[in-house]
Amino acid sequence: MAPPTPTPGILYVTMQPKDTLPAAQFHDWYNNEHGPGRLRLPFCTNGFRYRATDLPKDAHGGTQEQPEWMAVYDMTDMDFLTQDVYTRLRKDPVQSQRERDTMKQIHVDRRFYDFVREWKDDDYKELEQVEHEGEGNVMIAVFFTLRDGDDKEEELRRWYDEEHVALLRKVPGWRRTRRFVTSYIDLNDGKQKEFLALHEYAPENGLGGKEFVAATSTEWNDRIYNEVVKEGGKRRRLYSLYYTFGAAPRDLLSLDDPQTVPAQSNDGLTKTFPASYAPTGRLAVESFITTPDGVTLPYRLEGNPHPSAPVLVLINSILVDYTIWDDFVTEFYAKTNAKYRILRYNARGRSSLPASSASPITMNTLTTDVIALLDTLRLNTAAIAGVSLGGATALNAALMYPHRITAFVACDTNALAPPGNPKAWGERIAIAEQEAASSSSPSSAHSSEHVVGEQLAELTVRRWFVKQSYDDAVLARKIDHVKSLVRTNSLLGFKHGVNALYEYDFRSLMKAYGGKGAFLVGKGDGVLPETMARMAEGLGEGSQLEVVEGAGHLPMVERPGEVAAFLAAFLEDDGGGVEGVRK
Repeated sequence: MAPPTPTPGILYVTMQPKDTLPAAQFHDWYNNEHGPGRLRLPFCTNGFRYRATDLPKDAHGGTQEQPEWMAVYDMTDMDFLTQDVYTRLRKDPVQSQRERDTMKQIHVDRRFYDFVREWKDDDYKELEQVEHEGEGNVMIAVFFTLRDGDDKEEELRRWYDEEHVALLRKVPGWRRTRRFVTSYIDLNDGKQKEFLALHEYAPENGLGGKEFVAATSTEWNDRIYNEVVKEGGKRRRLYSLYYTFGAAPRDLLSLDDPQTVPAQSNDGLTKTFPASYAPTGRLAVESFITTPDGVTLPYRLEGNPHPSAPVLVLINSILVDYTIWDDFVTEFYAKTNAKYRILRYNARGRSSLPASSASPITMNTLTTDVIALLDTLRLNTAAIAGVSLGGATALNAALMYPHRITAFVACDTNALAPPGNPKAWGERIAIAEQEAASSSSPSSAHSSEHVVGEQLAELTVRRWFVKQSYDDAVLARKIDHVKSLVRTNSLLGFKHGVNALYEYDFRSLMKAYGGKGAFLVGKGDGVLPETMARMAEGLGEGSQLEVVEGAGHLPMVERPGEVAAFLAAFLEDDGGGVEGVRK
């Protein structure tokens, strides 16, 4: 029987892979599929993987009786764990074949505990916050099964409340203690009632020191073990934090192993590409995040597998997707000796938007999408580059979040919305709507909705690319690809997304900017070279402007090598800091 009010608690899972399961495949599945699937549940607020440090030194991993791996997830209401929103994750059609095959090769012990009480250090850090990504944590898990009698539970409570935690707080490095009891879910399933305490410490701590000895050798402590805890009813495990889950896969390191194979979710929205299987030769994860207002943003994270490798975020223009950066990424990856992780995503407006989404879309909306991506993928800081609407977004992100954006390059964009934008874009919307109205049926790469269509696509690419590019066979194929992207863009998504171009002005914020930034523009992009020269002069004390010959509105498509060379040199120029790129 479920409790009448929401009961917070934890899902506590130990796992021991069998020898038949390669370690890299185990971690890839856990970090890129299993964990993120739980973190996408609205009632699951965090998730951590721990590795046991109390195993015999001569042991090669854990055993079924003493597993090496533990994961703990915080739940706002344990009752959700009995409902379809959670249980469906472990059955068709949601559960993947890979998960079924993998779970057969793992000894799993899954337990549910209801929250009892918590004590925290005054300076306690919530490690699920992205700014703490990469920090360590030590966890001691202590399990008690008590002798019969309600007085035994009361005695245990009093010991924790009145003595034990107060003494543990004196141990150097103590961070938090939480108490739990076996949930009604497990009790209904026939499991024995058990009390669990999770004690957290900093990596450098006083465990085993005089303060810890004092906390665990009192008269009351001895009485608890001799008179309250059932004989043989105590277990204790020691762990170190191994990995913090986010609500989207990001683990490239587990893909950097010849035993890891490609994987795909049943809905096709998540894919992993180990290096030996990736068409580009780069490790990659493709998946999606969901913004706080319910918008799905597909992304691709690729490149350097190290979890602390620097990150470059790339933002596309309106009417296209992140594949406009394909050739640039190849060039940039080579020019930076594979130093970076590269994150691309489809900005909102590529597809239609749910009714819950923020309306109207503004530059600030698009900028908070960038931060949502960084938070969900647990990327504390990143450099950023964008083109056109994406360039304005990149600039605004750097201005609004200088502690998150380490450097920016804004391409083929403007510091303020030209007054004629609503009229110009309104005319383009009318062209697409007229074609949609005359078509026999909706047609979209994303759904059954109407798309922008052929007429506006042709007009758009004619504005975006310089004339000589059409005479080059290789570039002509790239232009055809871009045209296809424009043609198949959701019409509704376009109408909503273009609103961000109607009204914005960054000039006052640009004057006070003290970070690292630069501008880039195609020489053949109309009046933008002159416009962006003024933008460069108006950024702080002035910044660099790179003009790309033989390119129009999308220089990363027409001249990917030149654009990659500029960004690589700009981002790697740390000898003079920001001053190194001043005019």
